Formats: sequence, structure tokens, C-alpha cells
Amino acid sequence: MVQKYTSPVRIYKYPFELVMKAYERRFPICPQMPIVLDCSVIHDIETENGAKRETKRYCKLAVDAPYLFKKMIGIDVAFFFQTNFLDMRARTLNIEATNETFSSRVEIFEKCRYYVHPDNPNWTCFDQTATLDIKNFFGFEHSLEKWGMKQYTQTILKGKEIIEFFIEELKNEGITHVDKWVDPPGYVAPTETPAVEEKKENQEGSNNSASNNANSEEKSLSEFLDADYILKYLGQLSPLQESRLVQLRQKLEESEVKKYPDYPTLLRFLRARDFSIEKSYTMLVDSLKWREEHRVDHLLDEYRMPSVLTKHFPGGWHDFDKDGRPLYILRLGHMDVKGLLKSIGEDGLLKLTLHICEEGLKKMQEQTNREEKPIWSWCLLVDLEGLSMRHLWRPGVKALLRIIEVVEQNYPETMGRVLIVRAPRVFPILWTIVSAFIHENTRQKFLFFGGPDCLHIEDGLEHYMPVEKIPDFLGGPCTTLIHEGGLVPKSLYRNESMDEHDGSHHDHSGLYQTINLTAGQIFELMIKNNDPKSVITWDFDCTKADVLFTVYHTDKELPNDLGDSYSSIFDLSGFEEGVNYTKVEQTITCHPKESCQGSHEMMSHGTYILQWQLPPGSTTGAQLMYFYEILSSANYKGSMTSLQSAMSIASSQQSR
Repeated sequence: MVQKYTSPVRIYKYPFELVMKAYERRFPICPQMPIVLDCSVIHDIETENGAKRETKRYCKLAVDAPYLFKKMIGIDVAFFFQTNFLDMRARTLNIEATNETFSSRVEIFEKCRYYVHPDNPNWTCFDQTATLDIKNFFGFEHSLEKWGMKQYTQTILKGKEIIEFFIEELKNEGITHVDKWVDPPGYVAPTETPAVEEKKENQEGSNNSASNNANSEEKSLSEFLDADYILKYLGQLSPLQESRLVQLRQKLEESEVKKYPDYPTLLRFLRARDFSIEKSYTMLVDSLKWREEHRVDHLLDEYRMPSVLTKHFPGGWHDFDKDGRPLYILRLGHMDVKGLLKSIGEDGLLKLTLHICEEGLKKMQEQTNREEKPIWSWCLLVDLEGLSMRHLWRPGVKALLRIIEVVEQNYPETMGRVLIVRAPRVFPILWTIVSAFIHENTRQKFLFFGGPDCLHIEDGLEHYMPVEKIPDFLGGPCTTLIHEGGLVPKSLYRNESMDEHDGSHHDHSGLYQTINLTAGQIFELMIKNNDPKSVITWDFDCTKADVLFTVYHTDKELPNDLGDSYSSIFDLSGFEEGVNYTKVEQTITCHPKESCQGSHEMMSHGTYILQWQLPPGSTTGAQLMYFYEILSSANYKGSMTSLQSAMSIASSQQSR
């Protein structure tokens, strides 16, 4: 079992020589590192007239492990060898440490470096790596691995603090400057071997290149991933998370990837895969290939929004939430999903979504620079007023699921919070279908407001948005430029059907069925239910005349065919309302050119009847175009019980 830990670069804003003088005060012991009980010098050799120094120490460390663990392995202390290679002329210190205790069972190798910052000769860089190779340890391999990580964490957290402490101590003693190494007069340093000279020239060339390419302190720090950069641009990370971040970047550098993402992007992919380097790397490489294939990096410059979207898409950016995140508002309930898809197609809607995501990345970076704190996610407010079953049109759901899949794969951990406001009773059905495709980490960021008033309630919207920025259509004082949406004129539809364009087979005529109703005629659909808590959904339009719609339930056995389209099933003998059949959804009137959608949770066995008929006294016939679907109880999990009672998931709704 091998574990590797890599730290980001720590930067001391002090010259190398002063840092070295502070470093020497760590030995043989220092109060800030009580785990180090003693360090004795085995040998200390100076060469090249004092410019180089090799120091080897034998160190005794307290075993900071649980009492039972220490008793079972029989030790309270562990011994390590530490060798320092100091080169004052080159201004470098390389440190190697290996364990003596249990070395046949466990190999611990730690390597640290102090060196001059390539862009600022008055600053000193520090980095370290540690490898823990557990071959056999009495069955305590996992416990030892956790202990090793704890020791590494303590070293990381204390290292810079200790140097800073001793530099402050030197200042109090009046020591604020240490001269750089200068060879004595007449001394000629030994000539380097060709291999060493080549390595040195390459290192100097690399340093000069880094200096020339660093246009600002911010860029330089980001390249080195030092502690200040992490705190300012990434936030608080554990040493293990920092290590995984560095290792992922190194893995990319060793691969054939041409363009490396910035550290915030690497961090998002790591978080999306629980900081697994292999899983994050695979996800990230796939995403980079996808971006190149679809020219996503050029989207902000090349994308031109179609006029149908500028006039009918009800979404846009709107200020920031209380945590400083860019806020995007989408009035989904006002969106004509069918009209937009028939106008620009599924690919057009996906491209719009990607453009919004790219805008979000840009706005987050700008906000991070303004706030001087990490803002690497954005907030989405979704207004569901007007949401109905027409939004569950199959091609629309298919497009939505594809969009979710693409965004989840390529923009992980960019959604900080999702505010769902004015969610109607029909929303749980849409949520049940969609939520299975949303990563659990993202689902946990959803907040739901089910009533019409999302302000004057406990934990209302004002807790997440500045009150003065709450839009007027939600009861706030702020006017927005977000379009209200509305129906897309059919004149903007493509000549070919959307389904011909995207290769699917969910065209309007195939999805809906049509029936003509004459005066006095009744049309009933009988749905036998053997799956309690399954959900029936419906969507229908009518033309020429009003149509009445009702939903009933009965436990009584029904004949297969009445043979009379002017009679109801309930006209048969033995049927009595309230006794052996009940009305489970109140009668509504659907007017011509209206769409009526709804749903009902079928709590019982038996038969549910959807009934359409013309109102009494009608003299004009009507054309009915309808669609219904059953969602099984296995797929519908009632995940939104906070928005409605369990008895009736949704009532019929009308939308003009």
C-alpha cells in the first residue's frame, strides 16, 4: 500500500539567507514541534570553502498514535534519519528524511526544498512530498496510513508557522538581513561536470522563462499555488486536498493535454469526484476533449443569440446573491418549451445553456477578483409560476435531461445554490423525472419555496438575496430586464419538424391522440391501477367549443366496452356516486385554444376514469387532442412532500 502526499508551494516573503538562519533555530528541538523529542548530528561536512554543507541528523519522534495502538506495536517513539544539502552559492536547501523504526515493514520518505522564488529573488519558496509504502504492519496497515497522514498534516500546518516565529525572533534581536554568499577573494569554485552544467542551465532557463511569462504577482502565485493564492482564490483546503490538487496538475503536465485548466477548475473536478485523482483526471480529460471538439472556449466570442431567444426566452443574469455569487433568474413557468424547441431545436437550446455556463465562469472570476475571496459558483433562481404538464412534453423532457447530462459532466461544482420559487403542485412530477439525473452534491443545493409568497415566510428569499435586489414579480422592489417569455409564434417554427432534425420520433401527432366530440357525446378512458402511489398525468387541448373534464375512481368491475359513446360508465345500473365510485378531481372547463394539464396520485387499486364531455346544452361539436402517461410508484418517490399533501399531487391547471 503506497500513499503519496504533495504540498503546494509555500512562499516566505523573506530572502533565502534570512530563512536559513531562522531554519537553523529549529534544532535540536523547538516548542512549536513537540512531536520532535531530539535531533543529534551524526555528521556535518562543509565543502567548497563553506559554500556547501551536508548535515545528517538522527531524530527521535514521539509516536502520536492511540494508546492501544502504541501498546500493541510496542513503541512510544520512532527514529528517523534527516539529511540536509545546503548550497549557499545556489541558494538552495534540499532535505531528505527516512525512517529507521520498522523500516523493513514501512518505508517513509520525505523530501523538502527551500529555493529562491524565480520571479522575486527576495522571496523563498518551500515545497515537500512524502511517500508512505506500507508493506506489512501486523494488520494495522489502515491505521498506520491514517497516522501517517496525520503526521504529514501536522508538519504542513506547522512548518511555515515555525519559520515565521523564528524570523520574528531574529527581528527582535535586531537581525533583519543576512548577506548573500560571496566566495572569498581568489577562490575559484570547482568546475561543474557537463551533465551538472546542462542541468543548471536548463534550470536557469526555466527560471528566466517563468520570470518573463509572469506578468503579475497574481499569475506568478497561481503558477506556484502558494498558501496565499489558495486562501484568496480557492478557499480553505485541507493538506490532503492541497496534495491532491498538486498531484492532479502534475498528472496533467505528464500527459498529452495541450492546455491546462486553472486551479479553480481542477478543484471543481476533484470535488465532483471526492478528490479521487484518477476519477477526476478521467472526467477532466474527457471534458477538455469535448471543449475542443465543440469549440466551447470560443463560445463567448462566437455565439450570437437567435432572435427567437431574445424575444421569448425568460432568463437572464441579475446581480448577486448574499454570498456574492452571480445570480441567474429563469422564469421556467413562462417558457414555451415546445415553441422554443420547434424553433431552434435541441442543439440550439443546449448551445444557449453552454453560453450561460461560460458567462457564469467569467462572472465568477470577475467577482473573485473584486471581492478578493473565492467565488467559484453561481446561484440559480427558478420561478415556476405557470408551470404545468405542458412542460412535461416528452421532447422537452428529453432535451432537459440531455442538457443536465452535458452540464454535469463539464461544469461540475459550479452551482452554489438553486432557489426554486412559487413551485406549483404539479412540480413534484417534473422533479421526480429530472432529479435522478442530477448529482447528489447538486441536489443538496436546492431550496424550495412552494407557496405564492416566497418572502414573508420563515427562511424566505430575503435570507439568500439582498432585499433591494429581489425582483418585482416576486414582490420585491427591483425591476429586471428579464423577458417574460410567452408563446413562440408558429411562424418561427422550422419548416422541418424538430424530430426530423434531431432524429427522435416524438412528434406532436404521434404523441397525442385526437377524437371528435359531438353534442351530448362522452369520451372516457379507463385506467386499471395495480400500482398504488403511481401517478397519472394528462395534457389535452380542445377546439371549437368548451369541454368538461373530470377524474373518477371506482373499485367496481367494469365492462370492456359500453358500445354507446353517448353514455357514461356510471349510467350502468348499480353505480352510485359516493358509494362505489367517487370524483377524485373536480370538474374543470377547458376552453378552445387552451391547454389543460394535470396529474393525480393513484393511491388505490381499482380503475381510474378520465372523462371528457361537452357542457349541457352545447350545440357545436369539439375536437379533443389528448395525451396521458403513467409514472410508476418506483419512479415516483414523492420527494417533494413539502410542497403538497400526499393525497393529491396536482390538480388540473390551465394555461392560455
